[in-house]
Amino acid sequence: MKPPVLNRKLTLEEPQRVPDGAGGFNETWVALGDLWAEIKAGTGSEKAANHVTLSSISFRITLRAAPHGAPSRPKPEQRFRAGTRIFLILAVAEADRGAQYLTCFAKEEVAA
Repeated sequence: MKPPVLNRKLTLEEPQRVPDGAGGFNETWVALGDLWAEIKAGTGSEKAANHVTLSSISFRITLRAAPHGAPSRPKPEQRFRAGTRIFLILAVAEADRGAQYLTCFAKEEVAA
């Protein structure tokens, strides 16, 4: 495997439930830290619903591996943020035999 070019700074975020003061909860996103990654675009699709067109693109995001349980190891349902862009993490797998890198399969959705 050719080593990835980790040239994109991403912020790993995790959802947290915060009481809303009325007996319910609001979901907020908390930054866990910054990671350097390589981002490769995959296929895209588009669908229309409720007078809005939603464009969805899949991505393979490769970054340095972290041990299971480490806060810096991405998990499904977390997300990466790059400025205003958001990449929802769907799955995570080792990218190479030596487990030096992880590949995160992610999706970015944009309302058009």
